Amino acid sequence: MNIFHAFSADLQAVLADLPATASLAPEIRARATVEPPRDPAHGDLSTNAAMVLAKEAGSNPRALAEGIAGKLRETGRYPRIEVAGPGFINVGLAPVAFEDVLRATIAAGPDFGRSPLGQGRAVNVEYVSANPTGPMHVGHGRGAVYGDALANLLDFAGWKVTREYYINDAGAQVDVLARSAFHRYREALGRDVGPVGEGLYPGDYLIPAGKALAEAHGAALESMPEAEWLPIVRAAAIDAMMAMIREDLAAIDIRHDVFFSEASLQAPVDQVAATIGDFRARDLIYEGRLPPPKGQKDEDWEDREQTLFRATAFGDDVDRPLLKSDGGYTYFASDIAYHANKFARGFAEMIDVWGADHGGYVKRMQAAVKAATAGKGALEVRLCQLVKLMRNGEPVKMSKRAGDFVTLRDVIDEVGRDAIRFMMLDRKNDAELEFDLAKVIEQSKDNPVFYVQYAHARCASVLDRQAKTAFDSNPISVAEIHGADLSVLRDEGERALMRMIAQYPRLIEQAAATREPHRVVFYLYDLASAFHGLWNRGKDLPDLRFINNDDRKGTMARLALVTAVRIVIANGLRLLGVSAPDEMR
Repeated sequence: MNIFHAFSADLQAVLADLPATASLAPEIRARATVEPPRDPAHGDLSTNAAMVLAKEAGSNPRALAEGIAGKLRETGRYPRIEVAGPGFINVGLAPVAFEDVLRATIAAGPDFGRSPLGQGRAVNVEYVSANPTGPMHVGHGRGAVYGDALANLLDFAGWKVTREYYINDAGAQVDVLARSAFHRYREALGRDVGPVGEGLYPGDYLIPAGKALAEAHGAALESMPEAEWLPIVRAAAIDAMMAMIREDLAAIDIRHDVFFSEASLQAPVDQVAATIGDFRARDLIYEGRLPPPKGQKDEDWEDREQTLFRATAFGDDVDRPLLKSDGGYTYFASDIAYHANKFARGFAEMIDVWGADHGGYVKRMQAAVKAATAGKGALEVRLCQLVKLMRNGEPVKMSKRAGDFVTLRDVIDEVGRDAIRFMMLDRKNDAELEFDLAKVIEQSKDNPVFYVQYAHARCASVLDRQAKTAFDSNPISVAEIHGADLSVLRDEGERALMRMIAQYPRLIEQAAATREPHRVVFYLYDLASAFHGLWNRGKDLPDLRFINNDDRKGTMARLALVTAVRIVIANGLRLLGVSAPDEMR
């Protein structure tokens, strides 16, 4: 049940009937929004309909608001309707509306808040896509958690989601990986190889890969020329790195539907060449020179005539090269073919989650997707900012295993899945995040993940243990709680909790539409805070205690409220990929 949808339906019916707005196109009338007022004292709902439609309606906003309010009063469903300021309409709902929401929450259970917003449209969410050249660092972890939570949200809000990982297994960096693994292979054979050479990956994580190669091939690879052993070692090293990455992702409960190989774009069929050929046939490519970039150096720039994509025709700042001086494909050309492949697989909606250092790449890729799909597809890029890893306010030292950064696995092993997932979503994705390893395991209100999980555990304690103990001689049934008389819930703290629960379905739609899972984190913290506050008030006011042996009717109503809070917290945590414990240990 969504009170905002219900009121919006009534509002749109009024706008379609009111003479001043009836002639407006439906898409114009749809500009009217419904949201909770900033100050709860102003009511439960507020709409800006008169403000955004007055100009097209040829009316004064205040006068139009009075007309809309009058029609809404005629429905008899809204006991309080007021016009405020220059034309806002504030609406107060009857108490029974929130009682109905509470019942709907309990009836829906895990599906409360589920939305048809996405209308079953297919969306490809690509996230993590870390180069398979070593273990993932904490920054990768943020993109991984953000992308996974976003995919969960979109699925819950009605999209058909495919979670994808793009394996960068072609190009110079995987050849460097292979040579680094070959060094460890010879080391495993007992050769005096000395320190890892300059330009190779120095971390200890390739030692197991070297040992595996030695066990599989003995000394045979040593006698081969590089051109022969390189592809063998490269394939083995990539497999080893991807196994490690998958294992680390599984430790924070992240699994992808598709692992797409960059190398597969060129074999057995060269899809990059096909994409370039398509662009050439549509006159989207020409031979020309690029001016040197202003300010920051562009790695794609060369002072020579080259094959250029007309990126400026699709919104980019400059045209972009597709072929390198040696005739090989640029990374950009491969990325265009990859996204064209996504579109061919049925994804007109594509969301890529990238690190903030790729911000300069966004415009060109969006232009390329627009061109490759003839405007039928769209790429949305969400950038994740850096993570500052701290311990008690001090920067954390680098990982010995990785050599030059803190690995995600190190953090998982220290603080666990729940703390990582919750805290990685505690800020908007494009805001820098400070992650303090000591703070995220504190059992205090200052640790949001503990505070929210503790609220769920308290709900479980009330429902699963305290209620059974208090009424052991006359047991409470689930049906009795579900059928409770909710009209007895009149305390302002109780009503505030009910109003917050009623906002959850709208919150889910907003978080999905704006691609902002952090909204769920903030909401859960506020809900937990309101619940803990009501719990604490019950210590001083016996009438507000969730369980009162002398008031079975009131107890049933409050147990229904606790049930609904438990459902919403569990639902929200599930979308974030965080557990909802029944006990805190």
